[in-house]
Amino acid sequence: MTEERIRVLIVDDHELIRRGMRMVLDAEDDIQVVGEAVSGAEAVHLADDLRPDVVLMDIRMPEMDGIEATRRIVRGTPTSRVLVLTTFDLDEYAFGSLRAGASGFLLKNTPPAQLTTAIRAIAAGDALVSPRVTRSMLDLFATRLPRQSETDDSRLSVLTERERDVFLAIAKGYNNTEIGESLYVSESTVKTHVGRILMKLDLRDRVQAVILAYEAGLV
Repeated sequence: MTEERIRVLIVDDHELIRRGMRMVLDAEDDIQVVGEAVSGAEAVHLADDLRPDVVLMDIRMPEMDGIEATRRIVRGTPTSRVLVLTTFDLDEYAFGSLRAGASGFLLKNTPPAQLTTAIRAIAAGDALVSPRVTRSMLDLFATRLPRQSETDDSRLSVLTERERDVFLAIAKGYNNTEIGESLYVSESTVKTHVGRILMKLDLRDRVQAVILAYEAGLV
């Protein structure tokens, strides 16, 4: 029995970039490109119509940018996860897309193998290929992020002391293995804590947890 393939929607206003990504993804047996969009508005429409597992989202596009498109897709098509494509050091809007609900980001010059690995990770429910990537990006944009320490810190009161420890470790960019080693608990226990934290705080994934920690001034 053939496993169901990961359905991907490519969103970019540059045809050459779309073609390049399609060539890479079409070579993978477990990934299927189900559509292409040249603007944020078209991306929202196609996401609603095609219900892709992963949306590869550009940021700067005509009609509607990637941030607003991400926000609408996350709200309107919650089964679709958004992976943002950015120029990183030149594109400050990438962070805004994470706040809008994107599950992660990649550089546009990411090697093909890393792109496909990221798509599989996002489709499987992971926030990013590596929590370290989250940390690096948030470090870059930390000075631009408004802090609301009193308001957001009170939101964390629902966490137990151990869950708060895990939450802070997530915010520092630690993966589950590293969290387990630092807190002297098993990786399976860490996974349980992470799940409870996301549920209690009504967060989509680890990226949103990191953002909340920065907004609360905890990191």
